[in-house]
Amino acid sequence: MDTRTRRRHSESETPAEKSSAGGLPAWLVARGLIPETSPQRAFAAATFVNQIGKGLFISGAALFFTRSVGLPVARVGFALGAAALIGLAAGVPVGHLADRRGPREVFRLAVVVQALAVAGLVFVRAVPSLIVFLCVAELAISAGTAARGPLTRALGAPNPTRYRSYLRALNNIAVGCGALAAGVVVQLDTRTAYVSLVLGTAVMFLLSAAVASRVPSVPPVRAPAEGGRWPALKDKPYVVLTVLDGIMSIQTQVLIFALPLWIIGHTQAPRWFVGASVAVNTALVVCLQVRVSRGVDNNAAAGRTARRAGAAFLLAAALIAVAAGAPGWIAVVVVVLGVIVHTVGELWHSAASFELSFGLAPEHAQGQYSGLFAIGQGLSNAVGPPLLGLVCLGWGEPGWLVMGALFLAVGQAVPLVVNWSDRLRAHQPD
Repeated sequence: MDTRTRRRHSESETPAEKSSAGGLPAWLVARGLIPETSPQRAFAAATFVNQIGKGLFISGAALFFTRSVGLPVARVGFALGAAALIGLAAGVPVGHLADRRGPREVFRLAVVVQALAVAGLVFVRAVPSLIVFLCVAELAISAGTAARGPLTRALGAPNPTRYRSYLRALNNIAVGCGALAAGVVVQLDTRTAYVSLVLGTAVMFLLSAAVASRVPSVPPVRAPAEGGRWPALKDKPYVVLTVLDGIMSIQTQVLIFALPLWIIGHTQAPRWFVGASVAVNTALVVCLQVRVSRGVDNNAAAGRTARRAGAAFLLAAALIAVAAGAPGWIAVVVVVLGVIVHTVGELWHSAASFELSFGLAPEHAQGQYSGLFAIGQGLSNAVGPPLLGLVCLGWGEPGWLVMGALFLAVGQAVPLVVNWSDRLRAHQPD
């Protein structure tokens, strides 16, 4: 069934008709609280459980390595960073495997490997073994990300961006649940508690793989005979888009890295407001991500949305910078406004990024392109903290404006890359 046929079929059904097969109340579907189809709900459940495991791990892993295993903080940081960079290498080849063998099968295998690698961390006693297990886990994470992309696109048709936005909102809730559970472990601060956290993470991943078995297999799309094996790496506009999106993805580190340090070290806002600012961001993402994604259903709309995102990031950076010279309560208000504006930009960026990552990729190589696109986002996690520390925290108010201007420039460039890609594809034979 081609895309246009799926679209007509989907549009011909009402939300009540779509939900009746699953026996679920129609209003839950109509309001976007649950996905429309059973496969969508199954994959949403699998990703929700997976992200609970992620929340557990990212919130308690570093403390497990330092306080339970007894490894030095600097070496743990090096192992985590090195493993994350090595893991990026799996994206493109595993994405190619997902295109040829099916994304659901690759996703399930990647999650199982990830679970085994995480479980193996309980046997770590030295840095070399830590690096080995972390590298395997990060390679599996990268593989799962490459496979998750085309699976999300296939299940979410004819509007995969809206479905992806729903998953993103759901994932924020799941990570928060995992983080709360990890907080209990940190409070107990015992070897047994930390081991339980690690094994609990592994169990969540295995449960995710089990739930994913309810997702129907997505058949691969036959590649054209004249195409090369690695079209993603030869697609210049897409490579440029990956770089631009990687730069703009640095914004994800603004609220979780730069802003807390800025509030404590450069403003008169109370220290407790650090957690409150993150809570505001999370609440807005959960409530607005699906709504913001409406209308971002083609490349041109995604390009315009990316442009608006860049402008929002500049305005947010200016507001956060102004907070440095304001009295305590005024600083709180200004930072809240900055967080709200930044979150709006984050929502726009997420919707545009997802639409373009698939809209500019050919049908037969969605996994490979998804793996390439994830490299830019992964590198932003490695580059973001030191860059923001140097520019925003080191240069002060002017540094925030420099970063905001960088995001603005990237946003302005995205529509140009979209037009470039569309022109090249218009001259290619079907």
